[in-house]
Amino acid sequence: MTNLRFNAVEVASARSAKTVETPSNRISDYFGEDCFGLPQMKAHLAPGIYKKVESAVKHGTKIDEATADAVATSVATWAISKGATHHTHWFQPLTGSSAEKHDSFFDYTKGIETFKGSTLVQQEPDASSFPNGGIRATNQARGYTGWDPSSPIFIVDKTLCIPTVFVSFTGDTLDYKTPLLKAQEAINKATIDVCQYFEEGVTSISASLGCEQEYFLVDKAFYVARPDLYITGRTLFGAKPPHGQQLDDHYFGSIAPRVNAFMKDFEYQSHKLGIPITTRHNEVAPGQFEAAPLYEEINTGVDHNLLMMDIMEKVAGEHNFAVLLHEKPFAGLNGSGKHNNWSLITNKGRNLFDPEGSLYFLTFLVNSVKAVHKYADLLRASIASAGNDHRLGANEAPPAIMSVFLGSSLTAFLDEVAKTGKLVFNEGDDQYIELGLDKIPGLKLDTTDRNRTSPFAFTGNKFEFRAVGSTQNTATPMTVLNLIVAEQLTNFKETVDAAIAGGKDKEAAIRDVLVQYIKESEAIRFEGDGYSQEWVEEAASRGLSNVKDTPRALDFFISKEAKEIFAKQGVFTEREIEARHDVWSEIYSTKIDIESKTMEEIVLNKVIPASANYVSRLTDSAVKLKDLGLDASTVITTIEEVTGFMKTAKEGVAAMVLERDRVLAIDDTNAQAVEFCDSIKEKYFDTIRAAVDRLELFVDDAEWPLPKYSEMLLLK
Repeated sequence: MTNLRFNAVEVASARSAKTVETPSNRISDYFGEDCFGLPQMKAHLAPGIYKKVESAVKHGTKIDEATADAVATSVATWAISKGATHHTHWFQPLTGSSAEKHDSFFDYTKGIETFKGSTLVQQEPDASSFPNGGIRATNQARGYTGWDPSSPIFIVDKTLCIPTVFVSFTGDTLDYKTPLLKAQEAINKATIDVCQYFEEGVTSISASLGCEQEYFLVDKAFYVARPDLYITGRTLFGAKPPHGQQLDDHYFGSIAPRVNAFMKDFEYQSHKLGIPITTRHNEVAPGQFEAAPLYEEINTGVDHNLLMMDIMEKVAGEHNFAVLLHEKPFAGLNGSGKHNNWSLITNKGRNLFDPEGSLYFLTFLVNSVKAVHKYADLLRASIASAGNDHRLGANEAPPAIMSVFLGSSLTAFLDEVAKTGKLVFNEGDDQYIELGLDKIPGLKLDTTDRNRTSPFAFTGNKFEFRAVGSTQNTATPMTVLNLIVAEQLTNFKETVDAAIAGGKDKEAAIRDVLVQYIKESEAIRFEGDGYSQEWVEEAASRGLSNVKDTPRALDFFISKEAKEIFAKQGVFTEREIEARHDVWSEIYSTKIDIESKTMEEIVLNKVIPASANYVSRLTDSAVKLKDLGLDASTVITTIEEVTGFMKTAKEGVAAMVLERDRVLAIDDTNAQAVEFCDSIKEKYFDTIRAAVDRLELFVDDAEWPLPKYSEMLLLK
């Protein structure tokens, strides 16, 4: 029988780079040509109509029926002129990916293309079949999608896509976008209130987001020859290759022609949709890469990241690649994250995290650190997933312990404040690195270093939330981050106002509260190596949580404290957050269940037969050696070792199947998730994998059925 693995190697080795042509060498010539946001609306709509839409986007005013009709007519005319035949509400249910139902512009009764404002504003997909945590039953299917005018409309595959929220018939949120928009409103209000202490004219703020997206590419032939990859997104088996990432030779190295062609095509498709991708490079692990955009308003940034992942997958297929977005597709190699760069920008253009040596800057810096300290467990829960469990705490990713890195200068300053109780910020001159080379311009020294081991690091004028997983819809961690900072700023304002009402000078009141916060949040600040075992031990002594698995981390969402701030800030009702806890627990269980069943199938249908064939040939060899009067002990020892690993793998699978049946019978969703974690994943996965990976090293290369790491990752 033909070995699919060797076929895959042969096919992948023969591939060449696809030619990619763009209409211009200037991105500005086609950037945003397939999106219809405020700039395009301004060009297409009557001034009065445009002002109403702009007001809705910037100030949250309602769009009336006449305005909706005018926008619908304009956007349909634009879309049809660009070849669009259908329209859809593009929304983000709790599946983790986007959803859409396409309808034609053509009105069969009138024989013309039409698009009404009522259709633009609201549609009705079936709500019962999407994850809802018990909010909707199958016989209660009605749900609504509603247009979000703050995120640009766009065209993909001749379909006009309208970003929307998704809610149930009773108004409960069923998506990722709605809570993010609510959290954005919360932080907008809380931040404006605090800004009034320092300057007039701040009437709105925008949380800014830039998502650095890491991913792997493998040839499509390898992908289809690995059931674990195309079913679960990661390799459940695979022996460590002789050449992995030890030499760091892939990091920032020259980009292979096939990969470069994919990147060029992917970026072109993204740029047409107004996604501001600006950076591409090789990441640390072989076969791993990164794309990074400029910063955008947070809601648009989240939508663009989700859309970008979809574009990646489509374009990769056209280049005979499969893109792997899983947090840990290859054991023993770096995993993939989605580093969320977050800041707050006022309507006057001020970045509130620009360090200017002022009380203004310190107020927002210290309150953000205080928020992470107080609500670290909730922040940990926001990045919990089955995939991220494999990555967090590994040798390349931040641990599950939440901590904040500020850099040596700010840390020394805050340490001094905590020690003396005095807050005096002295601005110094710019510092430069001396290289001893006159021809090299002076390199300006930043106020902070970069700490890749920190889950939440200040990087000069923003915070980088590095612990977010690469597959994740980043709306949840950004919802939580906005929420906890909004809550902290609200508390800060109340405390300062009370001190002022008691007769204290405003600046003195602010300084006193900040000094208090600096002292109270000292434990969350850490400048060292977050990968080290020493930090795990030190964090425990500081009282910081280290919850390593998703089922237990998700429990932080339904704590009394979490429910109170969700309700207070208007982000989730108790019913909604309990439903999400149920949904995310069930998703975790389902993913582990799928992985265990895939593992079972591969072991029984591929690994054991291939190993048995090898043992059979070894046995024939041993018999022939004995017949010739030669020593067969080495062959017999190999047979014993191989059959031992076969036995371990097969018995492990059999025991796992029995245990899985027991776990599947558990009714309580979260209790089942805990059991899938402890009694399936932790108990059996590593044991079975270790046996199979040893078999990969023993079994004749001609017999082994699964493409190996070195083949998938190192072939160009």
